Amino acid sequence: MADIPDDIFTEQEPDPDTLAKLGPLARLAGVWASEGPRGADINPKADGPEHRVYSERLEAHPIDPQSNGPQLLYGLRYHVHINTPEEDITFHDQTGYWLYEPDTGLIMQTVAIPRGQVALASGFAKPEDTTLRLSAVRGKTDYGICSTSFLEQAFRTESYSIELTFNPDGSITYVTETMLAVHGQEGIFNHRDTNTLVKIGEPQPNPLFEIAGRGQG
Repeated sequence: MADIPDDIFTEQEPDPDTLAKLGPLARLAGVWASEGPRGADINPKADGPEHRVYSERLEAHPIDPQSNGPQLLYGLRYHVHINTPEEDITFHDQTGYWLYEPDTGLIMQTVAIPRGQVALASGFAKPEDTTLRLSAVRGKTDYGICSTSFLEQAFRTESYSIELTFNPDGSITYVTETMLAVHGQEGIFNHRDTNTLVKIGEPQPNPLFEIAGRGQG
């Protein structure tokens, strides 16, 4: 755990330009999509692993700086929406925040999915890094995972990790691995997803930046 200062109340002076302070997360800001159903999902079923392909849209827009006393965070609010070719209904929906602490290099991803589960994953990165690695572990009170009683008993999530790579051509590739203890099945199942996204739109400026008179749109 990081050293805690004696003064836990005095806040830093934030920079209103969130995009300028996002470090490695600046490359993630914007609107992204997969070029067709190229995402790959492996999920558990009663008769064995199921393989699905999917299409994806990701929006990540800057938020105003956030302070926990002296801890100053800059971030992106994101929304992921995923569909498969076989179904019109949503295959996966996810919201949350990507956060960066310039003072320490701490990277965080909050994950919220509408099946009664949330997680906070963490890692560290330098502004020039092109690969980010974050993880969360069940049972931890910091950077942990919280689920419904049913999920805890039927599909218990032991850990979650994401590796996000900013490719030389400007695209983004991610791999997520969610380790599951599935009721009635032996061992741990690796629920794995991977996709490559291309940028199709620019990020919206955060409200404070617009108020400061330096934003556009």
